[in-house]
Amino acid sequence: VPGPSAYGGGAQRFLNLLWLVSTTDFRLTFFGTVLGFLWTLVRPLMLFAVLYFVFSKVFRIDVPHYAVLLLLNLMLFNFFLDATNRSVESVLKQETVVRKMQFPRMVIPLSVVLTTLFTLCLNMIVVFVFIVASGVEPMSTWLLLPFILFPLVVFTAAMAMILSSLFPRYRDVGQIWSVLGFVFLYGSPVLYPASILVESAPDFKWILLIHPFAPLLEQAHRWIIDPAAPTVVQNAGSYWGWIGPALVFSAVCAFAVWIFNRQAPRIAEEL
Repeated sequence: VPGPSAYGGGAQRFLNLLWLVSTTDFRLTFFGTVLGFLWTLVRPLMLFAVLYFVFSKVFRIDVPHYAVLLLLNLMLFNFFLDATNRSVESVLKQETVVRKMQFPRMVIPLSVVLTTLFTLCLNMIVVFVFIVASGVEPMSTWLLLPFILFPLVVFTAAMAMILSSLFPRYRDVGQIWSVLGFVFLYGSPVLYPASILVESAPDFKWILLIHPFAPLLEQAHRWIIDPAAPTVVQNAGSYWGWIGPALVFSAVCAFAVWIFNRQAPRIAEEL
């Protein structure tokens, strides 16, 4: 007898459950703490302070408005890393519910992503305050930010689906992802603009041709911080700067849907 599916129960029930679980988790995340929501700012701001000192004072990356660029990149990447790290054990933490109730399993990882997205939206308000305070003039392209956030959320959700579906059966996934998360950080143009990678390490320019994160961060740099920054095509040297990451992005999303649909009916048994 097949177990509960990934989406079973109808679209309305799925959306209601997703919203209910996400908002409840968001309220409980900092319940009982002294600083509350401020913890979501303290951690990335402390990391930002350390990295800014290293890359602006020690290695001296000379990029216009580097401080706010680094802050923007860290907030976007921290959303991805935080959501995926929390999603790894999300199904295991809901073991009692998974064993006793029939509900769409997809709600579990997607609720983690949505909860983290609430935090990102609040953090972005603080980021824009810093951007304006640093001397960056408001631009009409700021309105294009949703076109950066939407693919970022989709890719994050895809990775969350993959990790949460594999962890109940392969517990090594948590350890592996804790390492790969740092690989993503240093392999992405988060701490440095993509143009720095092209100029200082041209042999590794191929990373920009396959990295699904690179075009998002490059475009955010151009739309939010510096309209004169090189485009994705200029950094990559060809239109593969868009096509390559888009193919990887599509492959990850397709695999995420397939693996979660395959594993969803077996989750309770594997737990």
